Amino acid sequence: MRLRHPSGRIVHLSCEIAPRPESNLPGLVDRLDTYGAVRARLGADRLGVNLWLPPALAAALAVESRARTRLRAELDARRLEVVTLSGAPFAEGGGDQPTTEPEPTWTEPARREYTLDLARILLDLLDADAVRGAVSTMGLGPRTGWAEASDKAGAGILRRLSAGLADLAWQNGRAVRVGFQPGAGFVLDTPEQTVAALSRIDKERLGVCLDLGHIARTWADPAAGIEAITDAGLSVIEVRLTAVPGGTTEPWRTALRQVFGAAGPLTEYLTLLSRTPDPTPEQVAADVAYLLAELAALGLAPEVEPCPVR
Repeated sequence: MRLRHPSGRIVHLSCEIAPRPESNLPGLVDRLDTYGAVRARLGADRLGVNLWLPPALAAALAVESRARTRLRAELDARRLEVVTLSGAPFAEGGGDQPTTEPEPTWTEPARREYTLDLARILLDLLDADAVRGAVSTMGLGPRTGWAEASDKAGAGILRRLSAGLADLAWQNGRAVRVGFQPGAGFVLDTPEQTVAALSRIDKERLGVCLDLGHIARTWADPAAGIEAITDAGLSVIEVRLTAVPGGTTEPWRTALRQVFGAAGPLTEYLTLLSRTPDPTPEQVAADVAYLLAELAALGLAPEVEPCPVR
C-alpha cells in the first residue's frame, strides 16, 4: 500500500508475513491467501507484503528463475506487491521460534550470501515502476564474544556485501539496500553502539532498520536516538512496528512522529509486524486500519482511499 506524505514523498506500507519455516514455495504461496483477503477487506487496489524466506528457500529461488516467476505471478494474482524482504533472524525457525542452533554472525560469508540471494529475488519481485527495494537483517552478532578480530572480519564481509549489491544494481538498473536492525544483546543495540559499529559502512547501500517497539522499550529517548543515527549520516532504510496499543504507545508514537515528521519521512519503507504467527484476515485488516489512523494524524494517506473494514 502506497502512502503519500505531505512532502509529496511516497511511503510503502507492507504487512509482514510472520516468520515460519516454510521449506518450499508451495508452503509460502498457501500463506498469501490470507493477505489477498486482507486487501479485499480494505478495498485497496494493492497491498504490500514483507516476506521472510529461510536460507534454503532463498538459495533455491535465487538460482531458479522459473520459481521466481511463479512467485511473482502468485503475488500478482492476489494484487500483492513486495518492496522489502526480511533476512532476520537467520535461524530456520523464524523470529518467534526457539532454536538450539547458533546463528551465523556477520563475520561469516553465509550471512552475505543469504542477503545477496534475497536481493536477487527481490529485484524480480519489484513492480515495474519501483526503482529500488530493501532487505532487513539483524546486526552484527551477539555482543558477548565480539572482539577486535570480529570487527575486522565483519568489516570485510560488509565491504563484499556492498560490492555485491553494486553489481546487482549495475546488472538490473535497480538497487537493493540493506538495513541492519539493532537488538538487545547485539553489537547494534543502543544508538551510540549502532553509530559506532556502522561508522565505516557504505552509506549509499547500507543503513539501519528500526523496530519502533524495541526502541520505545529500550532506548532512553527514542526520538533523540533516531536523530543521533541520522546525524551520523546513516540512512533509516526500513521501520518496523506492531500496531498494538499498550504500555509503550506514547514512546511508539513519539518515534513515529520523528520518522514521519513535517520535514519529510526518514524512510520509504514501513512494515507492520504480525502479532501472531497465523493471523486471520480480520486481525491483519484491523491492525492496518489502526495504523492508517495513526499515520493519517501525521498527514500520510493512501494514494487511493481504502473502504472501511467490513
